[in-house]
Amino acid sequence: MNDRANLITREGRVALEKELDYLWRIERRETTQAVTEAAAHGDRSENAEYKEGKRKLREIDRRLRFLRKRLEVVKVVEYSPQQDGKVFFGAWVELENDAGDIRQYRIVGADEFNPDNNYISINSPMARALIGKQVDDEVIVNTPSGRSTWYINQIRYQTGFDQ
Repeated sequence: MNDRANLITREGRVALEKELDYLWRIERRETTQAVTEAAAHGDRSENAEYKEGKRKLREIDRRLRFLRKRLEVVKVVEYSPQQDGKVFFGAWVELENDAGDIRQYRIVGADEFNPDNNYISINSPMARALIGKQVDDEVIVNTPSGRSTWYINQIRYQTGFDQ
């Protein structure tokens, strides 16, 4: 696994920690209680609530194991003023193409990838093409759907965040 696979923003780490805490303290406790109540209804072999609860409990435990292991290896990349003016991990980048289409992306770790929030993975073709570039640079991106050209309008770094 390459080094980039374990990078994460401070916000991303906090989100993983919150998910772990929620699953452990609330979701798992409620599911365990539901399984206990369903088990009290008698024959478990034909008890759909019991079977569903056990299945959900296995999923929660699987996710808890994953999160604990993941949090041990991720490396938070903190903002540094030396990054200003160039695209690096954690940057918000505004791009424009020749047709005038404008897009904004934030370069984040694989654990944070979320197209609905315009978060793209550091391992994506777009992010790889953007790293190290500056405002007004032309960026050529090779994607599975073809080659596209973008121009960097703006680069900014989020130094604080809402929790």
